[in-house]
Amino acid sequence: MTLISALRGAMSTDDQLTDRAIDLHAYANDASHFLLTPQAVAIPNNAAEVGALLKASAELNMPLTFRSGGTSLSGQGVTDSLLVDVRKNFKDIEVMDNGARVRVQPGVTVRALNARLALYGRKFGPDPASEAACTIGGVVANNSSGMHCGTVDNVYRTLESLVIVLTSGTVIDTGTPDANEKLRTLEPAIFAGLEALTKRVRSNPASVAIIKHQFSMKNTMGYGLNSFVDYEDPAQVLAHLIIGSEGTLGFVAEATFRTVPVYKHVTTSLLVFDDLFTANESLEALVGSGAATVELMDSLSLKVGQTLQGTPQLITDLNVQSHAAFLVEYTASSAEELANRQEQGLALTKSLKLSAPAQFSPDAKVRAQLWKLRKGLYASVAGARTQGTTALLEDIVVPVSALARTCAELSVLFERYEYENSVIFGHAKDGNVHFMLTDGFNTEAQLKRYSAFTEDMVDLVLGEGGSLKAEHGTGRVMAPYVRRQYGDELYGVMRELKLLLDPAGLLNPGVILDEDPTAHLNNIKVTPAVDPEVDRCVACGYCEPVCPSRNLTLTPRQRIVTLRAIETARLAGDTKLVAELEKDYSYESVDTCAVDGMCQTACPVDINTGTLVKKLRAKNVNKVEGVVWDAAAQHWSAVTQGAGKLLSVADKVPLHLVLGANKVGRAVLGADTLPLYSAELPAGGRKRARPAPAKTPVAVYFPACVNTMFGPADPHQAGIQESFSALAKRVGVELLVPEGIDSLCCGTPWSSKGMAKGRETMGERTVAALRAASNNGELPILCDASSCTEGLLHSIENEVVPAGAKPLRIIDVVQYTAEHILPLLPAGHKVASLALHPTCSSTRMGMNPALQAVAEAVADTVQVPESWGCCAFAGDRGMLHPELTASATEAQAAEVREFGASTHASCNRTCELGMSRATEQPYEHVLELLERTTRD
Repeated sequence: MTLISALRGAMSTDDQLTDRAIDLHAYANDASHFLLTPQAVAIPNNAAEVGALLKASAELNMPLTFRSGGTSLSGQGVTDSLLVDVRKNFKDIEVMDNGARVRVQPGVTVRALNARLALYGRKFGPDPASEAACTIGGVVANNSSGMHCGTVDNVYRTLESLVIVLTSGTVIDTGTPDANEKLRTLEPAIFAGLEALTKRVRSNPASVAIIKHQFSMKNTMGYGLNSFVDYEDPAQVLAHLIIGSEGTLGFVAEATFRTVPVYKHVTTSLLVFDDLFTANESLEALVGSGAATVELMDSLSLKVGQTLQGTPQLITDLNVQSHAAFLVEYTASSAEELANRQEQGLALTKSLKLSAPAQFSPDAKVRAQLWKLRKGLYASVAGARTQGTTALLEDIVVPVSALARTCAELSVLFERYEYENSVIFGHAKDGNVHFMLTDGFNTEAQLKRYSAFTEDMVDLVLGEGGSLKAEHGTGRVMAPYVRRQYGDELYGVMRELKLLLDPAGLLNPGVILDEDPTAHLNNIKVTPAVDPEVDRCVACGYCEPVCPSRNLTLTPRQRIVTLRAIETARLAGDTKLVAELEKDYSYESVDTCAVDGMCQTACPVDINTGTLVKKLRAKNVNKVEGVVWDAAAQHWSAVTQGAGKLLSVADKVPLHLVLGANKVGRAVLGADTLPLYSAELPAGGRKRARPAPAKTPVAVYFPACVNTMFGPADPHQAGIQESFSALAKRVGVELLVPEGIDSLCCGTPWSSKGMAKGRETMGERTVAALRAASNNGELPILCDASSCTEGLLHSIENEVVPAGAKPLRIIDVVQYTAEHILPLLPAGHKVASLALHPTCSSTRMGMNPALQAVAEAVADTVQVPESWGCCAFAGDRGMLHPELTASATEAQAAEVREFGASTHASCNRTCELGMSRATEQPYEHVLELLERTTRD
C-alpha cells in the first residue's frame, strides 16, 4: 500500500493528497537554508481533517510537519516525511469588539489580517518584516515579533486563546470557561503532567531566575518556559507553551488575539553614522528617548539598498564606506504630541556622532520607501550573493548595553573565518540583530568552517547573557544548542514537555530538540544556477500571496525551485527524476502562469518570474507556431478584425454548436493553442477609428486592438475609444490617432507567448508609427487598455532615441484623464455603487490612485475587494485555461457578489472579460462610465 493510499481515509477528496514528484519538490523548499523532500503532501480542509492526519501519522509511525507561509528561516517547515499545508483552507477572520479582538485561522497572512483590522483603526501586535507572506500559523508557531512590537506586543503577550488539536486528535479551546475541566477530562495525563511541570519549574529558584532573564529579551530558543512562571491554569499554560513550539506539540486551528491601535502620527528618520560601533554606542540614548523603532542597517545593507528600485535619495547619494544607519521612528496619538517627540528626537541627534544632520519626516511616502528597503533587506542581501551559493541568516539577541560590543566581535569572527560580504541588520532597540553568511555549505571544508564559526558565535552570545534565537525560532539550526543555553535542568523540562504532548515523537522531529550535535550541518540546500532572471531568488515566498495560480498549480517560488530540482537531478545523473519533473512542468509552471508580473511587485529583489516563463515558452515554440504568429504580426489588421467578426458570428449561433466545434478544435490543436469559447464573451468590437483632427493635437491616442476583437459589455454602447474621445473633446483636448493604427499593437501577445520574431516585427512597426505621430516624442502617447499601456512601455525600453528627438512618453488614458480631463468636467450624475477591479498592469504602473479617483467621480461608493488580485485572464490565457481564471478570481468574485454593487468597472478589456465571467456581472471600462455619467 502506498503512503497516499494509507492517508486517503483522513481526507474527504483525493485531490487533497499528492506524491507527484513536481509537488513534492515544489513544497520541499521554504525560506530556510535547509532542504528536505517530503514523501507526501496533504492539504486539509479543516481541523477535523488535521486530527485525522495526526491519527494516521501515529498509525503509520510517519512523522508529520505543518507548513503555512514558508517564510521560516530556521528549518522548522521542511521534512522528509509527511508535509501538511495548512495555509490554503484556513483563512477565516472574525473581527470582534469593534476591532479590539480578532479570531483568525492559521492560513491568513499578517498583511491580510491588518487590512481587515485597518477598518477599525487597529492592527495585529506582531509586525514581522515578512508580513506580506508570513501567516498567523507561522507567527504563532515562532512567537514572531518584529520591528515595533518588541516583547510587549508579540504573540505571547497579545494572545487571548487558542483552539488546539493535540496529537491524539482531541480539540481544546482554551478560550471557553470550562477549558481546564475539558482538558482534565479529555486528556488527564496531559493535565496532570502540565501541573507537575509547573510545580517543578516554580519550585526551583535557579530555573525561575534563568527563565526571567532569558524572556526579558526577545527569545525563541527552545520552548516558552515562561509559560510555567506566568500562568498556573493548565489550559493557559498549554496555550502559551504552544506559542513558539514550531509545530512540535500540536496544531493551532484558530487563535484569538487582543489587537493594538494603529498610530496615525509617525515621524521617520534615517540616522547615518561613520561605522557600526559608533551607531551602536548611540543606541541606549535613542531607546531612552522613547523611540518606537530603531532598526539597524550596516554598510553592506546600505550598499545593497543603493541598487534597488525606489530606494530614497538619502541612501543612493551616500558614498558608503564603513557607514551604518538607524531607521528611527517616533509615534504619537496626536499631531501635537508627535511634534513634541520629533523636536525631542532632533535635539537628541545633535549630541550624536552622525555623518550628516538628521531629518525627520512625517511624510507617508518617505516612510514607505524606507520600510520597503528594511522589510526586504534579508531577501535583497541574499539575492545579491554569489551565484550558486546559499544564504544562511542567523538571529541573536543580547542586552542592549552589550550590542555594540557583540557586533564588533561578530565582525571579528567574519574576518577570522573569511565570510566576506556578511551583513548585520535588525531590531537594535531590542538588542536583536540578524547576520548573514553566504557560502556553498556542501564541501567538508565549508562545513568545518561553518561549524567552527557557529561554536565561537554561540560562546560570544551566551557569554554576553543573550539568546541564540530572538525571533526566527530554534528550528533545526539551533536545536543542538538548546541545552547549552538553558542548562540540564530546564532542558530536562523541555524533554518532559515534548514527551507529554507528543509521546511518539512524530510531530516535526529534529526541530527545537535534537541530541545530534551536528544536526545543524545536515541537509543544507544547494542552489544550482538555472537562469539569471531568477538565480538570486531565496525562496522567501513574498511573491506567493499575489500569484493568480497559487491555488491551482505552482507559485513563482515553486516555479523556480522545481526548475532548480530538475537541474540538480540532471547534475546528479538522475534521469528518472528529471523525466518525472519535466512531464508535469509544462502545464504546472509554463502553461498556467499568467505572466502578469504581480510577483515582481512583491519581490524584494525585483524578480519577475513571468520573464522566466516567457523564455521557457520561447524554447518550446515549434516552427509552425512561430511562422503563424510572425505572419499574424505582418497582417495584424486582418487578424484583429477577423477575430472580432468570428466573435460576432459566434454570438448569433446557438452556444452548443459553437462549443462543439470549438472543443473538437482544441482536442486536435491542443488546449494551449486554441482558446475556449464561453457564453459571456461579447460580440466583436469596431474597427479602430482614425478621425481627422479639427485642430492641432495635444496628444497621440493609441486605441488598443483588443477592443476591436472584443466589443463593449453593452452592445448598445460604443466602447472605450468613442467614450474617451468624447471626454477629450468635451474639455477641448484634441487627439491624433496614428496612421495605420489597424496594423499596430503593443506587442504583448507575442511577448507573453515567447514569440520573439513576431514581437520584434510588431515592435519596430509600432514604435516607428508612434515616433511619426508624436513628432519624435513631442506629444504624449495615450493608450486605453492598461496591459497595452504597459506593453508599449516595454516596446520602447531598449529604443535608441534618434539624435535631436525626445524619448517617447506612454501614458494610460486613466492616468491622463485623472490629471488633465477630470478637473475640467462638470459634476456628473453618479451611480450608487461601483465594484472596481484594478489590474495587474495598473498596479505595476502605479496608476491605481488615478483609477480610484476616476471611479470616485463616477460612483457614490467605490468598493475594491480585500482579496483583490490579478484575474489571470492575461490576454487569451483565461480562454486557453479557464481553470486558471476561475481559481484566481474565486475569492474576489465572492466578495463582489456580496457587495451587490450597481455597476462594475476596470481599465482593461480582457480583465473586464475575466471579471464578467467570474461574477456574472458586466464589467466595462471606467472611462465609459465616466463619459455617460458626465453627459449634459
